Amino acid sequence: MTGLRCRTSDTFEVAKEEEEEPRRAVEDEEAEENQPKVGEQEELCEQKVEDSNKQESTDRAPKRPSALNAVQRVLRVLFGCLAAVACGTLYAAYLSAFHERKFWFSMRQEVERELTFQGGSAIYYYYYKHMVAATSFNRAFYELTKDDRTLAGQTINAVERLSLYPEVVTSYIYRVSGSQQDMVEPVYFYVGTVLALQAVYATALFACSWLMSGTWVAGMLTVAWYVISRPDATKVEQALPLRENWALPYYACQVAALTGFLSNNVGLAGELLCYLTLSATTFTFLLVWEHSHYVLFVQALCLFLMDSLDLVPPRKLSDIHKLYVSSLLLASFFHFHNTAPLVSPLLSLLIGSGLASRGFQMKKGPLVARVMKLCFHFHLVFSTSITVNYLIKKVVPVSKGEFILKFLEMKFGLNTTNDFVSNLLVCQESLQSPGQDLYLRLTQSSILPFYLLVLAVCVVSALQAVYTRLSGQPTQNNERRPQDGYVGERPEVVYHVFHTLIFGSLTLLFDGMKYFWTPYVCAFAAFGVCSPDLWMTVFRWLRVKSVHPVVLSLILSIAVPTIIGFSLWREYGHRILTDLSELGEFYDPDTAKLIGWIRTHLPAATVFAGSPQLLGAIKCGSDAAVTSLPLHSDLDMLRWSEDTYQVYSMRSAEEVYKILTSRKANYVIVEESLCNNFNLDQGCRIKDLLDVANGHVIQDNGKMYAFSRHRRFCHEIKTNLSPYTNYFTRVFWNRSYHVYRINTVISFQY
Repeated sequence: MTGLRCRTSDTFEVAKEEEEEPRRAVEDEEAEENQPKVGEQEELCEQKVEDSNKQESTDRAPKRPSALNAVQRVLRVLFGCLAAVACGTLYAAYLSAFHERKFWFSMRQEVERELTFQGGSAIYYYYYKHMVAATSFNRAFYELTKDDRTLAGQTINAVERLSLYPEVVTSYIYRVSGSQQDMVEPVYFYVGTVLALQAVYATALFACSWLMSGTWVAGMLTVAWYVISRPDATKVEQALPLRENWALPYYACQVAALTGFLSNNVGLAGELLCYLTLSATTFTFLLVWEHSHYVLFVQALCLFLMDSLDLVPPRKLSDIHKLYVSSLLLASFFHFHNTAPLVSPLLSLLIGSGLASRGFQMKKGPLVARVMKLCFHFHLVFSTSITVNYLIKKVVPVSKGEFILKFLEMKFGLNTTNDFVSNLLVCQESLQSPGQDLYLRLTQSSILPFYLLVLAVCVVSALQAVYTRLSGQPTQNNERRPQDGYVGERPEVVYHVFHTLIFGSLTLLFDGMKYFWTPYVCAFAAFGVCSPDLWMTVFRWLRVKSVHPVVLSLILSIAVPTIIGFSLWREYGHRILTDLSELGEFYDPDTAKLIGWIRTHLPAATVFAGSPQLLGAIKCGSDAAVTSLPLHSDLDMLRWSEDTYQVYSMRSAEEVYKILTSRKANYVIVEESLCNNFNLDQGCRIKDLLDVANGHVIQDNGKMYAFSRHRRFCHEIKTNLSPYTNYFTRVFWNRSYHVYRINTVISFQY
């Protein structure tokens, strides 16, 4: 007797066709051998139909769990965003309280408040104050583009020269927001804006670590480490108006958006949001800081390495390259057709990689052939980029500020020179190698040890992924689960590996690069200790079988950051609270008296010569014209500073008089701190650099000695003897400054 056939739904037959055929064959054989009864076969058919109905209901079942997962995801994102905003707000409140306690800001007069903007940064606040006080915003902006009141005898575009878009936008917001003098003073609005950007900075670092680890616990640990290491992570405590304090928050947002855009775990809507954020922050970063395109060049280099190793989707890289090019062009336009973004190495790398990558196929051939192709590809891209940069500089007029190569030659000992400007740049603290105290501080706060451990795991995992691609083995799916343990194949993680490695290498050479390295070391280390994916990668290597690896990785990703958090609070909690309880001391009465005397005794058309840092404060406090400004990126400005620094050289009174009058100066200020500077190492003092540049140095047995037939000008002018009194007349002095009027009519006294 032949067996009865069971009819099921078409959906079940299509889905289970391959599985049912062998099963039916077995059933037929059993039926022929055993010849079961018809009732038993009917029961068997009913059981199969019931199983098929259960299968269909199972296929439709995920609708309810998917909705539940969506609600859970929304709640996680909501709580994470609240935690990120709370961390940023608390950090800004802490900085505000610390700034008030350090400078007694609310209890000082206007001039003393402006003096707290140290390091020559007061010049930026001067332009903000000028824009706020102007009767017409449009007229004030036009005056900034044709500024003839700052530098004597010079008309400059201050918006382009000093990157004043932060002050322009902030003053515009202050004017249109209806803020009145009795409600919010301009200085408080300015300081509050800078501190609010620092809140954005901390929030962006929070988001960076959160996006990589999948848990906002990593973001909280990132902010904690960032606050502890803030002397090595931000310049906001040194001088608020510095360009870095405006630019670095936007760069942190740009890196966070790039992290999300590279991630494979975001949907289309999230990817679009990250790309729009990436576009806006990249353009803003280029707009507010003149050196931003060099930072983006390092970022583009990281992405190029990832693309060459097949660790990033080509579509995403193409979108990022389009974003870079459009942002560079827009930045050049908004900076009044400035050629610096066009001749930057970033644009040359984009063009070179685009030309050299055409037809490049690493996926074909054996392992050795692929490695050789990769090396040839690197050589071709860099050679093409250098050639393109050379051709662009031949076509596009290059500004005189392009002296970085000459500086690098001196930095690495490839060349020596007597040039004052080059030696001055080499002696800048931010361009010197950092001391061991930097790494000691990072080790004491446990950042560096955890970073090195996380970096080692990610580098080894990434090398495994690169070897897999080079050897032609099939790659795994992009969407990873914690139990997969392939943290080195995630593009956002690999980017941060390259980011911290390259900027860490630069930090070994230049102390100023630590502000681009330390914050992201905090984010990367926090991601590692809080990421189940990274722990699972380690357990997959160790082949842990006693405890389920997934459960163990989830436990450690919660327990380890909790232990770190408690230890940080125990070690640094009281220090942070002590910073808020102790009253700082900022006392500079000599500078305040000098500016007060200038405002009451001299006309506004007076032109002062002196050190650029002091002239920035004088311009802000008195609105007098000056001979130079504290800009280390402008070669012309540095040359003008060299002329005014000649008062500390060993030149005759007549020579110094001719130099100062050629700069249209009416008064010259001699500073005791520069004339008698024993704090700096010999060789980096202003007077030492001038002696080398003027040829007033002789060497004997490897030692340098200053020698000239004239004594040092800043010492001799204080004697009030001829011939110095023939050219200069002292009109004001205190413990720190001596002000001399440059005589228009020379009176010879003997």
